[in-house]
Amino acid sequence: MLSSTRNLASQSLRRFALEAPRRLNNLHRLTTGKAMGERMLLSTATTNYDQSVDSFPSIVIGPNRSITPQGLFAEAQAEYLDPDQEAVKTLSDGLINANMGVVAHYYMDVELQGVLQAVKKSSGKLSNRVGIADSLKMGDLAVAMCKGENGAKAIACLGVDFMSESVATILAKNGFGHIPVYRATPDAIGCSLAESAERDSYRAWLESSKKDASALHVVYINTSLETKAVSASAVPTITCTSSNVLQTMLQASAQVPDIKILYGPDTYMGQNLVTLFNTILNAEGAAAWDDERIARDLHPQHNRETIQKLSDCIDVYPSGNCVVHHMFGGEVVNTVKRDYDDAFVTAHLEVPGEMFEIAMEKSLDGRGVVGSTSDILNFISKKVEEAAEDPSRKDTQQRLKFVLGTEAGMVTSIVKSVQDILDSTGNSHVEAEIVFPVAADAVMGVDEKDSMGMSLVPGVAGGEGCSTAGGCATCPFMKMNDLDNLQDVIDMVARTQGASGSSKDELILKSHLPPDRLRGRQIGNVDAIDLGSEPILYMRDFMENKAIPDELVTKICQSNKK
Repeated sequence: MLSSTRNLASQSLRRFALEAPRRLNNLHRLTTGKAMGERMLLSTATTNYDQSVDSFPSIVIGPNRSITPQGLFAEAQAEYLDPDQEAVKTLSDGLINANMGVVAHYYMDVELQGVLQAVKKSSGKLSNRVGIADSLKMGDLAVAMCKGENGAKAIACLGVDFMSESVATILAKNGFGHIPVYRATPDAIGCSLAESAERDSYRAWLESSKKDASALHVVYINTSLETKAVSASAVPTITCTSSNVLQTMLQASAQVPDIKILYGPDTYMGQNLVTLFNTILNAEGAAAWDDERIARDLHPQHNRETIQKLSDCIDVYPSGNCVVHHMFGGEVVNTVKRDYDDAFVTAHLEVPGEMFEIAMEKSLDGRGVVGSTSDILNFISKKVEEAAEDPSRKDTQQRLKFVLGTEAGMVTSIVKSVQDILDSTGNSHVEAEIVFPVAADAVMGVDEKDSMGMSLVPGVAGGEGCSTAGGCATCPFMKMNDLDNLQDVIDMVARTQGASGSSKDELILKSHLPPDRLRGRQIGNVDAIDLGSEPILYMRDFMENKAIPDELVTKICQSNKK
């Protein structure tokens, strides 16, 4: 059964601003049949229009749950912050009927996230059956959904393929390998960053960089299980997230002083971490970091000398980038510097260096944050809460401005958090303005044409910080997940659970399962799935015990002897 939103879609041009990247992406896949990740940076539009950036679109979140969008891109985002109630009911009923859970990444489009947030609140039966989080937390949420006598019998995973693969692996490691994980579409949902680590050049870099060193490969969690397995067979490997990568490096270098850290595949993140260490070492005056401050605020076993040594021993893979974070270009950075000096600046660790450096500099005096999606959400929430609860300014009108240096889909969780804070404090004088650092005029209408005079699909134009392949700081891969596809999967699962079952639906659902490239394979006489899971388990151990596992330390120390 098709959801009601299919009929609504044709009635709203604004929706095209959200759907154009996905539609263009699917069309390109059908007409070329090539791997999208290898084409992404070549597919920007060549439309002639003003690429200068005078001001950024934004959403102002105010008291009484008010939302005020400014600019066409912001209007497209705000369109679905108040979800269609019929879509909410249809999805809620379907999840209960199919006894399913849904885990989704923060980067889902605003319509889908808005409906999922409402579904979560719609019934006590669904309060723990919907989770929106970063890639690591998605697996934990799925495990929680499957526990208990009435645990979920299937999980829908809304993200890119390595996320569904990771969720399935984490379920299996926790005794729920029999619970199927379904993607929203049978099509491959790639990732430019993850695919950069699947090339021969990545393995060659590992082999070359590990020579004559006590090497540790710190690999970003946003990679395939195959990448983790192949890497672990070549060099001692631990996964990391953007939340724990800094502490992983600090702890590893504290336990193995002569360590060499190979970081990949995200080039920007690796370079930004080196920049962070150098910023700490070079800061002066009130912002200076002496040994005491480093031990107190960074890591108790480090000082200026060891931080310098760590910075010098990090080898960053040179050719891996996320297409979304790659979109923050020069004009965008210049506008942030020129016109948003009074704003808080947030930056994901994956953004290009200039954008990162602005947020890094501001973070030294509490005016910015660099880190993961969760770090950005927590920072904004904390600043809003502090302002709302400040008794000295309770009657003073305040607008806190935040430049959002990551994927625009984050805005749904940010809006919910800010609204909850303003509701709970009863403050009617605080507003939060979420600024999207992209060109405000980069959304094209139905009557605009490209350089060849052909009409364009309404949506996002190519330009500074934007492209038809990726939208304005939006991920085209993530947008392959949509509400209608999710509803179709739920309906198929429900039919297969009926008395008579449905062989046709069972066959279709098999195409929605995560990639299964490692099943039955061995690498160096070790089960490939176990080998790919090993770096994740090392990370889990580190997160729980705050130390690099002894087994991994032994491997690092022995790697120099091979």
